[in-house]
This record gives sequence, C-alpha cells and structure tokens, in this order.
Amino acid sequence: MTLPANRVVAAAALGRAVLLGRAALTLTAAGVGLRVLPDPRTALAVLVVVLVSTAAGLVVLARRPEVVRHPVPVVLVDSVVVLGVLVASRGGVPFFCFAAGACALGGVVLGVRGLVLWVPHAALGYAVAGHLLLTGPPNPHLAVFALAFPPVDVLAGIAAAVATGALGRYVDLSVDVVASAQRSAAASERARLARELHDSVSKTLRGVSFAALALPTSLRRHPELAEQLASTVSRGAVAAAREARELLTGLRLDAPDQDFAATLRRICEHRGESSGVAVHLTAAPVDPPADVRYELSRILDEALRNAVRHGRPERITVTLTHTDRLRLRVHDDGDGFRVPGDLSALTAGNHYGIVGMAERARHAGGALDVTSRPGRGTTVEVSVPVDGPVRLAS
Repeated sequence: MTLPANRVVAAAALGRAVLLGRAALTLTAAGVGLRVLPDPRTALAVLVVVLVSTAAGLVVLARRPEVVRHPVPVVLVDSVVVLGVLVASRGGVPFFCFAAGACALGGVVLGVRGLVLWVPHAALGYAVAGHLLLTGPPNPHLAVFALAFPPVDVLAGIAAAVATGALGRYVDLSVDVVASAQRSAAASERARLARELHDSVSKTLRGVSFAALALPTSLRRHPELAEQLASTVSRGAVAAAREARELLTGLRLDAPDQDFAATLRRICEHRGESSGVAVHLTAAPVDPPADVRYELSRILDEALRNAVRHGRPERITVTLTHTDRLRLRVHDDGDGFRVPGDLSALTAGNHYGIVGMAERARHAGGALDVTSRPGRGTTVEVSVPVDGPVRLAS
C-alpha cells in the first residue's frame, strides 16, 4: 500500500497511540492477574512480552514511520507477538485484550482490508474461549466474557480503520490549507516587492534612463547640458543604489517568523547604533498580519530616519499599544517643524518621507497623524484597526 508522506505521519502517530492503549489495557489485565491468579508467573510473563513488544514498536514507528507503507510485515510480526501473549497468558484475559489491540493496529495500517486479519483473530478468540470453557471449571462470568469478546476484535479494527481514514483526510485538508496560505503569502510578498520597487528604485531608474537617452545628443549640441545630464545620471545611480539598499535592509529587519516586538526592537537598535541617538521602545505583545506588520515596520524605520536627519534629537521614544486600534507612536525631542494642513504639500520641499509613511499607513488600512512645532519635537503616530486579525503574541 502506497501512502503519501503526510498520511504516513498520520498513520504512524495513530499506530503509536494504539500500541500505548493496547499495552495499558493488557498490562492492567495482567496486573490484576498478579493478585488473583494462583501462579503469578503467568502475569509476569505477559508483562515482559507486552513491555518488550510495545517498546520495540514505538521505537520503530518513531524512527521509521515509513514502515506503515509495508503493512503485511507489520501485521505478521504483530500476529507473532499475539501468539506469544496467548502462550504467556495461557488464554487468559490479557490475550483477549491484546488481540483486540492487534486488530486495531491492523485497521491503522490496512484500513478496511484489515478484515482479512480481524476474522482470523476473532476465530482464534472463539477457539481459545471454547478451550477454556471445556477444560476449566464452570464459570458463567468467564463464559459470557470469552464468547462476547472476540467480536470486539472486528469492532476495534473497524473503528481504527475509520479513525485512520478521518485523520488522513484531516491531515490532507490541513496540508492544503497551509499550502494555500503559503501561496497567498508568496503572492502578497511578490506584490509588495513589486510596489516597493515601483515606488522607489523604478522611478529613480526611469529618471536616470531619460537623462541617459538625452546625453548623446547633448554632447554634440549642448556640452553644458550634457554635463548636467551626466551629473543627473550619476546622482540617480547613487540614489537607486541607496534605495535598493534601504529596501533590502527593511526586508532583513522584518522577520515574520519572530515576534513583532522583536522586529521593532531590531529596527530601533539599528537606527540608534547608526545615528548615536538614544531610542527607547515600549511594545505590547501583539502579532499583526504580515502585510500590516511590514508596513508598520517600514513606517517606524522611515520615522526614525527622518527624526535623525531633520530633527537632530537627543532622544526618541517609540510606543506600540493595542486597544481598540493598533497604534505605533514615534516621538522625538528634536527641532520640530510647522506641519501643513495637507501632508502632500511637503513634496514641494522634497520632503517625501512623511508622504510615503502616509501611503504605507493607508496600505495597512490605517491612517497617519503628524504633530510638531518648531522647537517642540515631532510625533508621528499611525493607527490601524484591529477587527479580528491582530492576536496576542505567544
């Protein structure tokens, strides 16, 4: 029987559970035998066989789960162990318990085809029950148990087969869900990178290309203009390299598999070490969606860069709070400036950082607020709604 890798893991896990359950039930029956049987050596023999076989089975399934791909050898080896328990228990209650567990294990590795195993085990159970009733003293309680227990073998096998099938389907569904989420995350990541490149490096390189196209003609007709165009190409190339480097730095600083607070702390430490300005962070333990956390981390990085470049602060305080909204607040004690009523007016003075932060806040579904006065420092705050997606970090 060929099983997919995820089904192999599921069958091996369920097989280990069956082995443990069978061992517990059989050892309980054998343990009772230590107190009620005249010869405790029978119960001790059962204990040894069950413990050794269960330990060996658990080790094999843990280290080599792919063994469930070969159910026939598994069933044959386990059937030999069943006969060993039969001999050790002399047909006692532990044998019936162990046989039911063997049928369940067969259901795990064989599925409904385990019928070829369940029927012989039930027949063996009836044979053992008949022998006990014929050779032993009359005991109506034993008769009821011995005759009623063999059908349990078939029921245990069917239950295990059904449980294995259900678990396999659940694992398949879980794998599909995870794969779908990964594909969606990859698509979102590609779209995000495309937007980043378009908004920064692509625009700069487009300007460089226009200047480069005009350069050959200008060299012949307008040498002074050609000199200016060459300078434009040089500055544009440097700017594109810087923007690409900043983009890569931002991607490296945000590690989606780590806590968001750790990402913010890494950004603050990076800016603090490069500028020499003290940056203090207080962050609530929250884990926003990947697109939100990326935009917030880039907003923080840009806000810190702007504060250091234009405000000349001595101290920057960063706070992340989570109430009805997720709020990221960056406050510096620097020079400050007069904030226009329309932030887009800042582009006239080549102040694109705040405009870019406002666009990122909108991409995250939130809004950006900037408050500042000359000589009173600057506060940048972005708030994002938290209807459902934000969860507490573990």
